[in-house]
Amino acid sequence: MTKNSVVPKIIDLPKILDPRGNLSFIESENQIPFAIKRTYWIYDVPGGEIRGSHAFKKGQGFIIALSGSFEVVLNDGHEEKSFFLNRSYYGLYIPEMYWRTIKNFSTNSLALVLASTSYDEEDYIRDFSQFKKEIENV
Repeated sequence: MTKNSVVPKIIDLPKILDPRGNLSFIESENQIPFAIKRTYWIYDVPGGEIRGSHAFKKGQGFIIALSGSFEVVLNDGHEEKSFFLNRSYYGLYIPEMYWRTIKNFSTNSLALVLASTSYDEEDYIRDFSQFKKEIENV
């Protein structure tokens, strides 16, 4: 997908199975390839709405469907690839410089996002044509 050797991928998380209820966890840099600097979640998304529609210049992310399901569409400036997330024991790793769009949220879905950077508006690319220009300069 990208000139970069780091590509998006589904990462399975540890699962501790128990008849009382299962448990999964993430320890920064053990299950995901970055230290967690920020955590946020997306919820109560009205039917048909789309979230994301941006890229990060330096930020990496990891998205988990804690509840419900949704689709993450990634674009490296040349091609698109979709990932359907619907389980809380795996997530999608997204390296820097991938345009991301999250759509097709099920009712009561909850998306947890772990980020490698603190919030910085300067790290966002919010215009797809600008993203394409920056990709060509990588």
